Amino acid sequence: MKIVMAIIKPFKLEEVRDALTGIGVHGLTVTEVKGYGRQKGHTEIYRGAEYAVSFLPKLKIEVAVSASDVDKVVAAIAGAAKTGQIGDGKIFVTSIEHAVRIRTGETDIDAL
Repeated sequence: MKIVMAIIKPFKLEEVRDALTGIGVHGLTVTEVKGYGRQKGHTEIYRGAEYAVSFLPKLKIEVAVSASDVDKVVAAIAGAAKTGQIGDGKIFVTSIEHAVRIRTGETDIDAL
Protein backbone atom coordinates (compact mmCIF):
# COMPACT_ATOMS: atom_id res chain seq x y z
CA MET A 1 0.00 0.00 0.00
CA LYS A 2 1.18 3.50 -0.81
CA ILE A 3 0.23 7.11 -0.16
CA VAL A 4 0.48 9.36 -3.20
CA MET A 5 0.81 12.97 -2.05
CA ALA A 6 0.62 15.76 -4.61
CA ILE A 7 1.11 19.49 -4.16
CA ILE A 8 -0.80 21.27 -6.94
CA LYS A 9 -2.13 24.67 -7.99
CA PRO A 10 -5.59 25.24 -6.48
CA PHE A 11 -7.41 25.78 -9.78
CA LYS A 12 -6.35 22.29 -10.96
CA LEU A 13 -8.27 20.42 -8.24
CA GLU A 14 -11.35 19.54 -10.29
CA GLU A 15 -9.26 18.29 -13.22
CA VAL A 16 -7.18 16.11 -10.89
CA ARG A 17 -10.27 14.76 -9.14
CA ASP A 18 -11.90 13.94 -12.48
CA ALA A 19 -8.72 12.20 -13.68
CA LEU A 20 -8.56 10.10 -10.50
CA THR A 21 -12.25 9.21 -10.68
CA GLY A 22 -11.70 8.21 -14.31
CA ILE A 23 -9.15 5.56 -13.29
CA GLY A 24 -11.28 4.24 -10.43
CA VAL A 25 -9.89 6.16 -7.45
CA HIS A 26 -12.85 7.33 -5.35
CA GLY A 27 -11.31 8.61 -2.14
CA LEU A 28 -8.88 11.44 -1.54
CA THR A 29 -8.01 14.02 1.07
CA VAL A 30 -7.43 17.67 0.16
CA THR A 31 -5.68 20.19 2.41
CA GLU A 32 -5.11 23.88 1.75
CA VAL A 33 -1.39 24.59 2.24
CA LYS A 34 1.09 27.37 1.53
CA GLY A 35 4.64 27.01 0.35
CA TYR A 36 7.20 27.69 -2.32
CA GLY A 37 9.84 25.91 -4.34
CA ARG A 38 11.85 27.29 -7.22
CA GLN A 39 9.07 29.82 -7.69
CA LYS A 40 10.23 31.62 -4.52
CA GLY A 41 7.00 33.62 -4.23
CA HIS A 42 6.20 36.87 -5.98
CA THR A 43 5.45 40.53 -5.31
CA GLU A 44 2.01 42.14 -5.26
CA ILE A 45 0.79 45.71 -4.99
CA TYR A 46 -1.89 46.47 -2.38
CA ARG A 47 -3.18 50.03 -1.93
CA GLY A 48 -0.15 51.38 -3.74
CA ALA A 49 2.41 49.53 -1.62
CA GLU A 50 4.44 46.66 -3.01
CA TYR A 51 5.00 43.66 -0.78
CA ALA A 52 6.47 40.18 -1.15
CA VAL A 53 4.30 37.07 -1.00
CA SER A 54 6.77 34.40 0.11
CA PHE A 55 4.35 31.52 0.55
CA LEU A 56 1.99 30.72 -2.30
CA PRO A 57 -1.39 29.01 -1.86
CA LYS A 58 -1.36 25.36 -2.95
CA LEU A 59 -3.44 22.24 -2.37
CA LYS A 60 -2.10 18.99 -0.98
CA ILE A 61 -3.91 15.90 -2.23
CA GLU A 62 -3.38 12.54 -0.53
CA VAL A 63 -4.57 9.26 -2.01
CA ALA A 64 -4.07 5.80 -0.47
CA VAL A 65 -3.75 3.11 -3.14
CA SER A 66 -2.43 -0.40 -3.64
CA ALA A 67 1.19 -0.59 -4.75
CA SER A 68 0.11 -1.90 -8.14
CA ASP A 69 -1.95 1.26 -8.82
CA VAL A 70 0.75 3.81 -7.99
CA ASP A 71 2.04 4.38 -11.51
CA LYS A 72 -1.38 5.06 -13.04
CA VAL A 73 -2.35 7.35 -10.13
CA VAL A 74 0.88 9.35 -10.47
CA ALA A 75 0.38 9.60 -14.24
CA ALA A 76 -3.23 10.74 -13.82
CA ILE A 77 -2.31 13.45 -11.30
CA ALA A 78 0.69 14.66 -13.29
CA GLY A 79 -1.30 14.83 -16.51
CA ALA A 80 -4.23 16.69 -14.98
CA ALA A 81 -2.18 19.12 -12.85
CA LYS A 82 0.35 20.13 -15.49
CA THR A 83 0.20 23.66 -16.89
CA GLY A 84 3.77 23.77 -18.16
CA GLN A 85 4.49 26.79 -15.97
CA ILE A 86 6.75 27.06 -12.94
CA GLY A 87 4.95 26.11 -9.73
CA ASP A 88 2.95 23.17 -11.10
CA GLY A 89 3.88 21.20 -7.99
CA LYS A 90 5.35 17.89 -6.91
CA ILE A 91 4.22 14.31 -6.35
CA PHE A 92 5.60 12.15 -3.53
CA VAL A 93 4.99 8.44 -2.93
CA THR A 94 5.48 6.83 0.49
CA SER A 95 4.70 3.43 1.94
CA ILE A 96 1.84 2.63 4.31
CA GLU A 97 2.61 0.00 6.93
CA HIS A 98 -0.91 -0.60 8.17
CA ALA A 99 -4.43 0.71 7.48
CA VAL A 100 -7.71 0.17 9.33
CA ARG A 101 -11.24 1.16 8.28
CA ILE A 102 -12.70 2.37 11.57
CA ARG A 103 -16.35 1.57 10.78
CA THR A 104 -15.85 -2.11 9.83
CA GLY A 105 -12.46 -3.03 11.25
CA GLU A 106 -11.19 -4.05 7.79
CA THR A 107 -7.41 -3.84 7.52
CA ASP A 108 -4.75 -3.05 4.94
CA ILE A 109 -5.86 -3.40 1.26
CA ASP A 110 -9.46 -4.17 2.30
CA ALA A 111 -9.52 -0.88 4.23
CA LEU A 112 -8.66 1.18 1.17
